[in-house]
Amino acid sequence: MGSDVTYSSYLDLDRILAAQHPASGAHDEMLFIIVHQASELWLKLCIHELVAARECLIADDLRPAFKMLARVARAQGQLIQSWDVLSTMTPHDYSTVRPHLGGSSGFQSAQYRMMEFLLGGRNPDMVAMHEATPEVAGALRAELGRRSIYAEAVALLARRGFAIPAEVLARDHADGWAFSPEVEAAWAEIYRDPEAHWDLYELAEKLVDLEYHFQRWRFGHLKTVERIIGFKKGTGGTPGVPYLAGVLKQAFFPELLSVRTAL
Repeated sequence: MGSDVTYSSYLDLDRILAAQHPASGAHDEMLFIIVHQASELWLKLCIHELVAARECLIADDLRPAFKMLARVARAQGQLIQSWDVLSTMTPHDYSTVRPHLGGSSGFQSAQYRMMEFLLGGRNPDMVAMHEATPEVAGALRAELGRRSIYAEAVALLARRGFAIPAEVLARDHADGWAFSPEVEAAWAEIYRDPEAHWDLYELAEKLVDLEYHFQRWRFGHLKTVERIIGFKKGTGGTPGVPYLAGVLKQAFFPELLSVRTAL
């Protein structure tokens, strides 16, 4: 690093701190913008770590993956805390900002969708809203052509000798993960004898931690929206609270949750 590098230049603070462009005279619009911009930065870090962790799973090099997955969970904690800050906005505060948002909506966050795809929550129809930005739509479609991090974890179980059916391993990667009793049985074997499968046991718990934090983030989103706009439709015509309540029922790693009942 050259001697002419400063804190500000290294972090490109001039551009970052000039990236807030309130469209109204509302005091709370700065809060609204910064919370969402900061969340996008945390999502960028989560994606960076998840992509690298998946490569570690493919290589059966789990120790670095554990650090990466633990970091994602901590970053998710920051995302969850952001709802506490945003919830200081009252319905009246938001009403002064909302008319200036146009059709924009957090539902359009490509990074949120990418993280969802990486974890295995996949719906190819969700790519359509990003077609106006070809490189973004292309990246999302490319991700749908790869195994999710959970699908790679299951493939690792098969390579380690667990009885995972060929049809489970050969599933269309673009589809969301569907429950498999054989996958649940493999995880059950690991959970019943963690000493014999310690790294896979730790992997399972790291994945459960991601699911837990993601659901906490979704719940925080739901309660913040409910607190600020009630049951109105969201910007961009999104359904708002009913949609958010529905996604709370969706699990990325269903066998890692159901195995707890099976033990």
